[in-house]
Amino acid sequence: MCFASQDLLLSLTKLLLLVVLFTPNYGAFGKIENNVKSAVFLSPKIELEPGSVANKYYYDIDFPRGHVALKSFNAEVVDEGGNPLPLHETYLHHWVVLRYHQQKNVTQKCIVLLRNSGICQSDKLGQYFGLGSETRGTDTYIPDPFGIEIGNPKEISDGYEEKWMVNVHAIDTRGAKDKKGCTECLCDLYNVTKNEYGEPLMPGYKGGLYCCYDYTQCKLREGFKGIKRSIYLRYTIKWVEWKNNFIVPVKIYILDVTDTFGLNLNHDCKVEYDVESCSTNHMNGNGCIHVKRTRIPMKSGGYVIYGVSHQHSGGIGSTLYGEDGRVICSSIPSYGNGTEAGNESDYIVGMSTCYPKLGSVKIFDAETLTLESNYSSNLGHTGVMGLFYLLVAEKLPQNQFRDSISSSFFHDMKNIFY
Repeated sequence: MCFASQDLLLSLTKLLLLVVLFTPNYGAFGKIENNVKSAVFLSPKIELEPGSVANKYYYDIDFPRGHVALKSFNAEVVDEGGNPLPLHETYLHHWVVLRYHQQKNVTQKCIVLLRNSGICQSDKLGQYFGLGSETRGTDTYIPDPFGIEIGNPKEISDGYEEKWMVNVHAIDTRGAKDKKGCTECLCDLYNVTKNEYGEPLMPGYKGGLYCCYDYTQCKLREGFKGIKRSIYLRYTIKWVEWKNNFIVPVKIYILDVTDTFGLNLNHDCKVEYDVESCSTNHMNGNGCIHVKRTRIPMKSGGYVIYGVSHQHSGGIGSTLYGEDGRVICSSIPSYGNGTEAGNESDYIVGMSTCYPKLGSVKIFDAETLTLESNYSSNLGHTGVMGLFYLLVAEKLPQNQFRDSISSSFFHDMKNIFY
């Protein structure tokens, strides 16, 4: 047994007090919640008839103003009475929210889009938030003390102001001849041979975003009649006022399994892909599974705070691996088994999310990740997606560093006295 002198004990005690008192404190976990603000907004009215498609872009939407930290963004489709609409009536293909700066007092749109941190090419996947049919059952809350910083006046050029835009892509499948085919945007069902710009479709293109653009019409059952109705995207935002000594900013990364990072060091994210139906020769005990993988180099890394995948019907999960094979995040869909909104049978109604223990999952600078997206291929699917959303902090909060020092100190004290 070891003993320490009284002088040594006093010296160690003073050292501990110095560590606790003079280490910068960036806020204790859990205290931001008391200051969280919340608001519910509605998009402009969208009118849909049975079989019709709306793919709308609305600028300058209602959004928190000022220098704040976003904590969550949730959305769903509702009718004029505010009632949630089930996916088997109105399929929410996707919604995405983008940030931009616009010149003040200019009538025409003179905007500068502000993308997330990557990593696809400049015209793909630049949104800050976005989900699809899984929106009601997927958690988007950013844990304390982290947040997405917006509205920093130092980042807004003179004569400009910060605004937000939402893209809502909804398909009315009431009376549809083939609901699954309508939601997967099969070109034959929409009688489409050209994209929305009048250009011929690529050879072999069977279905996807290029066939279910705004104002297209999916085939209905013969003789079906239905009324036109108005729908809205109802979205709920939570945020806190920005305090530099309290909130740790996170970066948004959206990875795409179709990304083909080439020799020219450019990303080529195609956003969607097809899943061919498997043959009986490829059956296994779990049925047919289509696996798609890609390797994605990350220029810079950090600590993973949150992760979630985005898949379409038929998806069975997606996993992001580190260069050494470790699992960074695995996200699995949940399917409904009823008819009510949020529990629609055979539709993805939620995705599991990753909230790693603070500091436990890190992506290293220049690390090459592997993204894997799995779909059931018992049936073929068109226009599916395999996206992965990550929130990454470049540093940990300072009080975590302090706690680490304190813990090590007490460990050393124990070794001295015992």
